[in-house]
Parts: sequence; structure tokens; C-alpha cells
Amino acid sequence: MAAITGLMRVMERAARKAGQRLRRDFGEVEHLQVSKKGPADFVSKADQMAERTLWDELRAARPDWGFLMEEGGEIPGEDGKPRFIIDPLDGTTNFLHGIPHFAISIAVQERTLDGKDWGEVTAGIVYQPITDESFWAEKSRGAWLQDRRLRVSARRYMDEALIATGIPFAGHGDINEWARIYAEIGPRIAGVRRNGAASLDLAWVAAGRYDGYWESSLQPWDSAAGCLLVREAGGFVSDYKGRSLPICDETILAGNDSLHSKLHKLVAEALRNT
Repeated sequence: MAAITGLMRVMERAARKAGQRLRRDFGEVEHLQVSKKGPADFVSKADQMAERTLWDELRAARPDWGFLMEEGGEIPGEDGKPRFIIDPLDGTTNFLHGIPHFAISIAVQERTLDGKDWGEVTAGIVYQPITDESFWAEKSRGAWLQDRRLRVSARRYMDEALIATGIPFAGHGDINEWARIYAEIGPRIAGVRRNGAASLDLAWVAAGRYDGYWESSLQPWDSAAGCLLVREAGGFVSDYKGRSLPICDETILAGNDSLHSKLHKLVAEALRNT
């Protein structure tokens, strides 16, 4: 196992502390399902409190770094310093309905050499509080599940592949575009899964549980840590045009080298037929 750096220990400690609260709140959500008001307000507060815990822990350890957070927005750090990209509760709808599939995602993004823009992601963790699984990666140091090295799936044939996706909902995303892509991919693969937490979908691609993944209309906090996990596990991540961006969020396509290439061709064909 690769030696865990001080930075990764800080990130994991923060994720686990926030995860303890989410586990406790998740138990309360199940009881709130029967109330007239419903659990939506409670879940919003759980999301905010988890983010506050992450902020407090990470800020104490790296006071000069910036933050990009789902709830709190962008908070600049000192010039030239990295930033943390945080999703305190990825899979909010699952949480809201008592489905135990959600995660905390934390990534570190560096400044470009000229200091004018944001560049590569160098560290990331996706923590699943219910299963107590900690998927983590650092640039050039591999991807790990706890102390076990991760590798993407070795499958090469589409008819053996299990592919994850995110389906547009409630005005988010382009359902017609998704349908065209599915029409190309769906008939050729062993199955499609939509589990509702992009960070975990990408972590599971890194772990070889899924063979590939596609989605659009995400945010940086949804995919920053997951993109690094897949790449450090030997996989490929790009947008629909095949560009390997530091964070793919507007459109994202992930898999091993063989399946990524095949999926990219199918997506390109689907988008050409518009």
C-alpha cells in the first residue's frame, strides 16, 4: 500500500467526521418519511451541517487554501494556493427517500503554472458513510479502497459490460440527448444502472464494479474526485468530444481504454444523428 500523505489523512478525517453525522441523520430521515411535512427540510439541514463540518476540519488544517462547495459556493484562498472542491452529500434524493446510497466527495485542485486559472486535480476521496468505504487517490500514487489498490475493469466486450449513467430529471439535463445516446449504447451492453450519485458511480468504475459511465450536466463537485479515481485506477475520463479535461462535468465518459474508445464512438454517432 502507498504511504498515506498528511493531506489525505486530513481529507479522510474530515470525511469520516461528516459521515458520522450523516449516518445519524439518515436514521432520522427514515422516521420522518411518515410525517406530513416530510424530510426535505431536515435533509437540507443535514447537507449544510455536513458541509460545515468539512469546512471546519479542512480550514483548520489548510487555512490559506480556497474552497468550492455545493452549498457555500466559492471561497477564495491565498494567491497560488490550491482549493478543496466539496460535495457534502452526493445522492441527496437517495438520502431523502431512505435509500442508503450516497457519499461525501472531496477533491484538491491546483492552480495552473501562471496562477491565472484552475488546473489539475491532485487528490480526491469519495466516502460512503453507510458502507464505511473510503475510495481515495492522489496523482501518480494510484487509487485505493481503504488499503486495497484499485484497477478498472479488464472487460473488453460491450455485451459483457455493465455501464452506469445519470438520467435527466426535473429540468436538469437534456433528455433527448440522453435518449439518443442510450439508443446507441443500450442494445449493445449487458446492463445499465442509474443509482443517483455520480461520485460513487465513478468510484465504482475505478473499483471495476462498473465497466463504464456516462452523464451530462454535472457540477465540478460531483465529479472532481471521481475523475481522479478512475484515471489513477488505469482508466480514461473525457468529455463527449474526447477531451481529457482536469474535471469533466458538463459531459463525462469513463471506462477502461478499450470500452472508453467504444463508448466514445457510440456517443459521437448518437450526437451526429441530431
